[in-house]
Amino acid sequence: MKTLKLGLLAALVLSLGQVAFAAKITGEYLEARTCNVYTGPCFANAELSLAGKEALMAWKVDKGEWNNIKLDGLAAAVIVKAEGTLGDDGVFPMMAGRMAAVVLIDEKASTEQHAALLAFVKETAKVYTENVLKVRSVPIELKNDHVAHVGSFRAGDVAAIETRKLKFSDCVCTNETVFYQPLTKVENESPAYSKLLTYQGQDLGTRFTNRGIRSAFLATFRK
Repeated sequence: MKTLKLGLLAALVLSLGQVAFAAKITGEYLEARTCNVYTGPCFANAELSLAGKEALMAWKVDKGEWNNIKLDGLAAAVIVKAEGTLGDDGVFPMMAGRMAAVVLIDEKASTEQHAALLAFVKETAKVYTENVLKVRSVPIELKNDHVAHVGSFRAGDVAAIETRKLKFSDCVCTNETVFYQPLTKVENESPAYSKLLTYQGQDLGTRFTNRGIRSAFLATFRK
């Protein structure tokens, strides 16, 4: 009888643990910055405070809900502009200074879904969305191929990311590593080469286009 009770107790604890850690929402994540994230310390130090002041973070919900609103298949993105280099090298956060952001919400979202996506983005990228200048509804597409390390994001004619897999020839100093961590908490992250990162909106007071740097992350998210 004692053994049976212990067995039932263990099963109950396991069940409660699974409930406690059950994800409410899961999906794909793509990020790109205006500095190298897969690089050697010499390159990173040369870019410090000069590059990496802009970033684009994008999420595509595979399945789940936020604030009790289903968001399956919908996407959102944040474009950030800072005074200094954004990021964290895993030891020390950079001194990014004041930041401003624009949030892009999938135009397919209903009024309730729009509000839920905005709340999700503000919670997930809390540090970077304290000063949101504009929230816009746009058509959004996001696709990640984690085997080929190919990511594609497009938000109408406002913003885009295109990546490819890092090659041996992309190693310049042969001391490259993942110098910067992703800007938000993600899973299964891997660095990638940015063929294109662009933001052409008017709401941040600046536009940027970068090509050909080791500045992207493909990942998944679970919350």
